[in-house]
Amino acid sequence: MGLIVRSDSSAVESGPSSRTEAEEFDVAVIGCGPVGAALATLLGQAGQRVVIIERHTEAYPLPRAVHFDHEVARILQSCGLGPDLPSISESAGIYEWRNGTGTTLLRFGGRPVGPSGWPDTNMFWQPALEERLEHAAAGQRSVELRRGVRLVGLLDGPDGCVLTTERDDGTTEHLRVRFAVGCDGANSTVRDLMGVTTTDLGFFYDWLIVDVVLHESRVFDPVNLQICDPSRPTTAVSGGPGRRRWEFMRLPHETIDELDDPARAWELLEPWDVTADNATLERHAVYRFHARWADRWRVGNVLLAGDAAHQMPPFAGQGMCSGLRDAVNLAWKLDLVLAGRSPDALLDAYEIEREQNVRAVIDFSMSLGKVICVTDPDEAAERDALMADTTEPGVSLAPPPLPGIGNGIVSPGDPLAGELFIQGRVTGGGGAALFDDVWRSGWRLVSMDEAVAASISADDLEWFAGLGGTVVTVTAGDDVDGTYGTWFAEHDVIAALQRPDFVLFGAAPTLGEVEPLLESLRGTLDRPHERLVPTPSAQPLEPDPLYPTA
Repeated sequence: MGLIVRSDSSAVESGPSSRTEAEEFDVAVIGCGPVGAALATLLGQAGQRVVIIERHTEAYPLPRAVHFDHEVARILQSCGLGPDLPSISESAGIYEWRNGTGTTLLRFGGRPVGPSGWPDTNMFWQPALEERLEHAAAGQRSVELRRGVRLVGLLDGPDGCVLTTERDDGTTEHLRVRFAVGCDGANSTVRDLMGVTTTDLGFFYDWLIVDVVLHESRVFDPVNLQICDPSRPTTAVSGGPGRRRWEFMRLPHETIDELDDPARAWELLEPWDVTADNATLERHAVYRFHARWADRWRVGNVLLAGDAAHQMPPFAGQGMCSGLRDAVNLAWKLDLVLAGRSPDALLDAYEIEREQNVRAVIDFSMSLGKVICVTDPDEAAERDALMADTTEPGVSLAPPPLPGIGNGIVSPGDPLAGELFIQGRVTGGGGAALFDDVWRSGWRLVSMDEAVAASISADDLEWFAGLGGTVVTVTAGDDVDGTYGTWFAEHDVIAALQRPDFVLFGAAPTLGEVEPLLESLRGTLDRPHERLVPTPSAQPLEPDPLYPTA
């Protein structure tokens, strides 16, 4: 049944089984996975009215992603999950790559405290994380979660969208929202309704994913291991406390049906002394990974996030991480637009900022995959010899930093603009605590010089406070571990202006440059289109409706 919006956008005509009055929300989030739940939580914290539409009646009970990094831990902390993270995840210090003979080819060493105040590498069980994220979203007064509801129609207009949803009993309902965000996964209904195509790099392999629960605690050294054996490329990593994951690449002569069998899973686990006597097989599934992204992440008032916008090989552990970066990037932009503090051209920066990062991460993941997914013995021998020449025994490499934002809502010409800002421990009311637990997340002008706050005009302070911004002075006595003193000294600046997604808008080298930095932010948010240069795949948006009206 077609959905028709009258020209005055005041009513909805529908069939006899539908409600005729559309409910109104600021944002509809389609999909209640980690990305959708995080986005709804962050918008709810800002007081925006959000409805989450989720077609499944219950949360997915099996693991999928198993890794998040220090930046994503900080994003989860901003959603209120900080106290829970240590109980549902474990830090994995070493990620080692070995060839078929057990020779170490590469060794990454995760820091116990990364730049964001959390371990570089965190292994977790996704159902536990999703449960807490859903609880965080549902705990916001302005957020409503509707399960067992499918999106079946979507119409965009000048002032917002009308969504048609359908329950399992066939009842349809209409929702009127200012913005809709598709967080509904790789087979996104929202993306299909938008008519958005994808760019696929054609890099894909089939892997058997096996998750087990160990009956007794066991030490694995290293915790995370990649075996680059041409006879069977294999991954063995933590699946969160008390759990392990193995991934076995499908070989050219095998069919998916042959591999996707519990008996075959147990056979492949046997060399690891993992059997039905000492472990429970929680999940086994053959998964085909892809390297692709949506060609447009925004069409009018409809946007995409998470797997709906991009997919990548799993070798860098950045799939879910990238989706949560989407959520925190988009949340503050939607909030400012909904609050009338910036025009909706600000949302064009979402795709520009996130696509450049995602494409770099996809390229990095593919480069790792090209090393791992080698099944030709001669090619593997050449790879091993090359890597052996560049690997120092016993030396661990730090995880490579992800690219910052070079084009978007950042201070032009500032060498620190677009880089991720640090989080250290500071003194709070109850003693030492992470910065965000004391000052919360949001727009923060951080300095260690009390003269910074005094240098800002009353007008700019009032404007900054209207954004939810706070000027924070971290004194030497407050800087518990010297994190801020070290950072400011290394970068030779007096103040850092942090966005709500923990990215630096810019930094001021001197006291006299603090207020111009705020003025630059003000001008950027007032006229964001002047700072945006579309990426090659981000074409100008068309105002045409997403869904036919006839």
